[in-house]
Amino acid sequence: MENKFNEATPQRPEGDRPLDATMVIMDLPSFMEQIKQESSWKDGDRNSITIFKTDGMRIVMIALHEGAELKTHSAAGIISVQVLEGQMRFTTEQQTTELNKGQMLALHEGIAHSVLANMETVFLLTLAIKKQKAN
Repeated sequence: MENKFNEATPQRPEGDRPLDATMVIMDLPSFMEQIKQESSWKDGDRNSITIFKTDGMRIVMIALHEGAELKTHSAAGIISVQVLEGQMRFTTEQQTTELNKGQMLALHEGIAHSVLANMETVFLLTLAIKKQKAN
């Protein structure tokens, strides 16, 4: 297995954070602190950081200020959403639910949904992507 790392960017000049390896340790409190210190959080209504990325799965930590919304969209795989702090409204065409700290949901591929932060909210988004079979 080839280890994969992110590259340094102006927003995250440290770079060299593992995104894929045999084992990737994820310090969630540190990531929460980091994204709340960055200019995207201070100057905008959200910030996020990809903490794991392979061909088959991605894990992204997303922070939303109160009132921030992720407009209706769909994902190219099954997702899970786990609230680490705060509260959000998660809406599909068929259902709306409030998710609080410690709660999570799973949603099948291709279902349109939106997210609204009822208060400052941090959550983990996990996306499971089906690998394409070679012909």
